[in-house]
Amino acid sequence: MLAKSCNGVGSNPTCCPLLRVIPHLSLPFMSIHCHYLIKGKHYLTAFGGIVSIPLILSEGLCLQHDSLTQSCLINTIFFTSGLITVLQVTFGVRLPILQGGTFALVTPAMAMLSMPEWKCPAWTQNASLVNTSSPLFIELQGSIMVASVLQILVGFSGLIGFLMRFIGPLTIAPTVSLIGLSLYDSAGDKVGSHWGISAMYVSTWLLIILFSQYLRRIPILVPAYSKAKKLHTSKFYIFQIMPILLGISISWLVCYLLTIYDVLPLDPAQYGHLARTDVKGDVLNKASWFTFPYPGQWGMPTVSLAGVFGMMAGIICSMAESVGDYHACARLSGAPPPPKHAISRGIGVEGLGSLLAGAFGTGNGTTSFSENVAALGITKVGSRMVILLSGVFMILIGMLGKIGAIFTTIPTPVVGGMFLIMFGVITAAGISNLQSTDMNSSRNIFVFGFSMFSALVIPNWIMKNPDFLETDVKEVDQVLRILLTTHMFIGGFLGFFLDNTIPGTKSERGLLAWNKVHLEDSSDTLATKEVYDLPFGITSCLSSQSWVLFDLQSVEMPLQTPHKT
Repeated sequence: MLAKSCNGVGSNPTCCPLLRVIPHLSLPFMSIHCHYLIKGKHYLTAFGGIVSIPLILSEGLCLQHDSLTQSCLINTIFFTSGLITVLQVTFGVRLPILQGGTFALVTPAMAMLSMPEWKCPAWTQNASLVNTSSPLFIELQGSIMVASVLQILVGFSGLIGFLMRFIGPLTIAPTVSLIGLSLYDSAGDKVGSHWGISAMYVSTWLLIILFSQYLRRIPILVPAYSKAKKLHTSKFYIFQIMPILLGISISWLVCYLLTIYDVLPLDPAQYGHLARTDVKGDVLNKASWFTFPYPGQWGMPTVSLAGVFGMMAGIICSMAESVGDYHACARLSGAPPPPKHAISRGIGVEGLGSLLAGAFGTGNGTTSFSENVAALGITKVGSRMVILLSGVFMILIGMLGKIGAIFTTIPTPVVGGMFLIMFGVITAAGISNLQSTDMNSSRNIFVFGFSMFSALVIPNWIMKNPDFLETDVKEVDQVLRILLTTHMFIGGFLGFFLDNTIPGTKSERGLLAWNKVHLEDSSDTLATKEVYDLPFGITSCLSSQSWVLFDLQSVEMPLQTPHKT
């Protein structure tokens, strides 16, 4: 059922060598090697984003010198991402879409952790083991859990359709772009540890992108096995399947060679020392082979009002992006447009995922990966089973402690090169949402430009003048400081307010293009029911319950195509 044709249009899968459809089962049956390669493609596509989040948060959580705890964070985020992927594919929107961490929550988390109240003590700068049950970590956990309740309520109540009426490209564009721009400092610190290694990573990445675009039809022959052809050779498009892994591996290998030949300095005070691969080598010996993440593993979560408001800003941004990912995923996988009740379930399950992620202690939430959606356009296979197995694979990765430890040993400049590419793409992806608007309009230019520039100026000024926000009420001061130092919140709020108050036509604002696909509701068609109804006969059992299939008939859901961060 979720099959996409090779030429990108229609629903005939017979031209795809990777896939043949069994009509009654609505699931693809592929040869063994194709099945695992496609599963690996989705996993490797999400690899960079999932690993980056714990590495960014570790500094704010005073764990920059605690590689062992960093590895536990990486294991935990893989475990929860896999768990929520299984829940989303089975009981959520039911599209082949991967779940993972979200950069929309990284920005308010870093704003929260940068406040004077949660500043890292001086002794953590050289410590090797930090108490992860400190208020910094458990308060971040609790704030994410409480904020996720908003997403659960908005999703399962069906209110997401009403809210999306007021969110257009001029709100999404500055919000997403500022997620990338606000992390420039973190990227700069890591890139600056060795500019040569970081530049090599960028060059490698660009070279691989060049190959994947211009030489994507040149395969590598690999052995494969299928029942029909037995043992034979098959074409493996390596530059399409694993560009991220190749970029990191090549840079990592160079760092290893420079380390074993002592080209890089041994003195920690010298430039280039952090590019050595043995800086965190002891973490591999300390990490256990098997680990099992569980709720409350870092301590009992606590809640702060300021943290909750900051996380809510990120949750709202994540919801808006996810709606767009659902529509893009349905289009690329050849499925009917998702009906309102499926979108509501998907948003609700994502909220549940953020609740679980906060409870397990990832320091982040979960959201849909648009990188995974883009992978559908490459593999031409939209299968729930492939994504389901990817989720199971991530759960297994999260239970292997040595795997998380290996990720923490990635040299700092290699991580910096990854950040440089990733955050740059996020910024450009946010701006690309303006393509449906009329950018010849002075109105739109003002709204976008003012929102972006104000979101850069205000947080910078607040950070330099922290005493300005003094109301004699500690909780109010914390809320204002977090919100006004979160670039994403300021840009999104100003874009939302100005776009909905300054007069402008729907065509000028770009809303007509977003609404186009919803002129005809497909929620009652047979194909839609087969794809989006709950499994195991749950839909028929609960069809009489209005809260399950709540549908705002009067709401016109806009077509969203923003890029997930």
